[in-house]
Amino acid sequence: MNNTNDHNRLVSLDALRGFTMFWIIGGGALAAALSKLSSNSLIQTIANQLEHVEWEGFRFYDLIFPMFVFIVGVSTAFSIPRSIDERGKKNTIKKIIIRALSLYLIGLLYYGWDPKGDGGEQLRYVGVLQRIAICYLAGGLLFCFLKLRGLLITVFLLLIGYWALMSFVPTPGLDKVTFEEGKNLANWFDSQYLPGTKWSGPYDPEGALSTFPAIASCLLGVLVGILFKDEKKSPAEKMKLIFSLGILLIIVGSLWSLQFPVIKKLWTSSYVLIAGGCSMVLLGIFYYLIDVKKWRNWSNAFVWIGMNSITIYIASAFVDFDKISTNIIGVPVENFIDGYTIEHMGNLVASIVSLSLAVLFCRFLYKKKIFLRL
Repeated sequence: MNNTNDHNRLVSLDALRGFTMFWIIGGGALAAALSKLSSNSLIQTIANQLEHVEWEGFRFYDLIFPMFVFIVGVSTAFSIPRSIDERGKKNTIKKIIIRALSLYLIGLLYYGWDPKGDGGEQLRYVGVLQRIAICYLAGGLLFCFLKLRGLLITVFLLLIGYWALMSFVPTPGLDKVTFEEGKNLANWFDSQYLPGTKWSGPYDPEGALSTFPAIASCLLGVLVGILFKDEKKSPAEKMKLIFSLGILLIIVGSLWSLQFPVIKKLWTSSYVLIAGGCSMVLLGIFYYLIDVKKWRNWSNAFVWIGMNSITIYIASAFVDFDKISTNIIGVPVENFIDGYTIEHMGNLVASIVSLSLAVLFCRFLYKKKIFLRL
């Protein structure tokens, strides 16, 4: 950890990063607690959007992870040119590799690596942090060596190649192509060749083959970052482009889903486009409100979280904010609140306290200018 002295940051990007993490560190639990208070159709619809689809389909909560990967790509387009100017390309490449390896190792620890364990079989070699590390590594290195045209071609090849593999190569043993859970080619590949512990038993939602389209998600962010850095374009022109591209990707992804379904656990190409398009639209909204109109007070909490997103994600594995909240509020207090208000109101209060503790922790780090730099 160290102090940061970055100037002229794209504040909207920090806020959007914090917005994604907000739902992970307690926003989702808060919405679930609200849903218990009322059977109102609107509240139930919102709560439903904060749960993952079981397999095929798309909800708001299915956007969180790919949007974070997208943001990693946008940040890469800003940080790497600055690093090359200061350190040179060779040292920048070393820095990218070291950062990616550091995050990957943290991912192994996060999912319960025991150095005294059974020789690595207990390790989860893939996971959220590991996927972010791999996407950052691939996106950073490709950005160092390819120009805009090369990056566009790479995105195209990753998405088309994954689609062709999943759509035309039969799953061994079934002798047919299928996207069904546990029967598709990606899940079969994990069960045969991915070592260690898998999240879903024989296969993993962050599995080996789906890593390739995930890299495309990161590169979409890189391309948007390049757009934002174009000083020849006015903020209004950037806004129009990012909104237009976002809507275009959503339309193309929706059409593609008619043949290649939107499945988060397979990170299908249609899912990449729809999630990427939604990420662009949201970033455009944040950019307009925060960086163009300078309406920033509403986003302060998101910025606190966003500036230390990896820190709070890792901390949540070791610091149980829900348990601390329960110790503060206590079951008797929850029951007391329920008795004098309505049923489940005590659970809502506990959820608010838990989320507030996480946000205040991020605020403390932000005010002290302490940021995790891998």
